[in-house]
Amino acid sequence: MNYHITQLITEEEIDRRVREMGAQISEDYAGKSVHLICILKGASFFMCELAKRITVPVSIDFMSASSYGAGTESSGVVTIEKDLEDPIEGKDVIIVEDIIDTGRTLAFLKQVMEEKGARSIRICTLLDKPERRVAPLTSDYVGFTVPDKFVVGYGLDYDQKHRNLPYVGVVEFTGQ
Repeated sequence: MNYHITQLITEEEIDRRVREMGAQISEDYAGKSVHLICILKGASFFMCELAKRITVPVSIDFMSASSYGAGTESSGVVTIEKDLEDPIEGKDVIIVEDIIDTGRTLAFLKQVMEEKGARSIRICTLLDKPERRVAPLTSDYVGFTVPDKFVVGYGLDYDQKHRNLPYVGVVEFTGQ
């Protein structure tokens, strides 16, 4: 299938917004520490930049969960492909995600974090696509609200490609 990518959010806009989000998280967690849980693979670019902008003590862990596989539409079934390495009991957790689409994956992961005994759980996403939401979920920290388009770049992929773009772009399919 042929496609091209049109820039939606520039690298400079992302950098500015990530700095603002880091400052807000630092203010919200003043006097505390925060445990960031990066949802792989897409959020890795975002979490690294975000963590550098948080001024309170930060610890990190990684988790992999998916409802997409190789397609562009959510399957609706969430699977954990890599679980946390460290216990989160009693920790103030922020789940860091690249994009919230249907909300199924994050609603599921939030429940998992509650069961693991996190003291508090907040959600931080680079992109929010509220038009597609089917699970009752809101994010505490949102970088950008985006239209119901398939986006890539800054960690987001299309079949494992384009994660390395320094901006967020819309994939426009042009046929065979």
